Amino acid sequence: MEPKTLYIGYHLLLIMPIINDNIKSLSESEVRIIAELEFNNKYYFTREDISSYFNSKSKLNYTIHRLISKKRILKLSRNKYYLIPIKAPKGKWVDRAFIIADEIFNGENYYIGGWASANYWNLSNQVPMKIEIYTNKRNGKLKVLNTEFIFRKTTQKRIDSAVKKELNGHSFKILNKKESEKWIKLRNF
Repeated sequence: MEPKTLYIGYHLLLIMPIINDNIKSLSESEVRIIAELEFNNKYYFTREDISSYFNSKSKLNYTIHRLISKKRILKLSRNKYYLIPIKAPKGKWVDRAFIIADEIFNGENYYIGGWASANYWNLSNQVPMKIEIYTNKRNGKLKVLNTEFIFRKTTQKRIDSAVKKELNGHSFKILNKKESEKWIKLRNF
C-alpha cells in the first residue's frame, strides 16, 4: 500500500498504511481533524474549534458522534470535548483530573473539594478515587477516562473563596487550605 499524503495547514504528513489500529477505522477527514488538533496540542476543544472543516452543522454533529463512538474523543460538557491522541496505545489515555475538572467548567464557577483538596494540601494521605467538584451549575456524576467526577451544588460565595493553583501550566480552582482543614475535621471521628 502507498502512503497517503495529508496537508495540515502548511505541514505535510505522510500517513503510512501500517499505522497502528488507533486510526485504521478513521476517515481521512477525521484523521485530518485529529492530526490538526494534536499538532497544535489542543486536546481540549469545542465545536467551534473544528467547525471550519464542515460546511453544515449536521456534518459536524455526525463527525463528532462518530468520533465519540470510535472512542477518539470524549464529551466533557455540552460543547467541550477531549481528544484521545493518535499516539495513545489502544485508545487509552490519562490526563490529570484537576485539569479535566477545569476544562469541564471552562475555568469558571467551580472548585475542587472533598478528599481531593485534602490530599492536595497534604491534610490526608488518602488518594481519592472520585473527585468532588462544587459548582452552582449542575449536580450528578460524570466518568471521564478512569476518573469519576461528582458534582455538588454550592453557593457563589464559596466558589469565590476558592484559590487558583497551577498544574503543568494549566490553572484550576481548589478549596483553600483553611476550609479544607475545617472539612477534614468534620470527617475525622
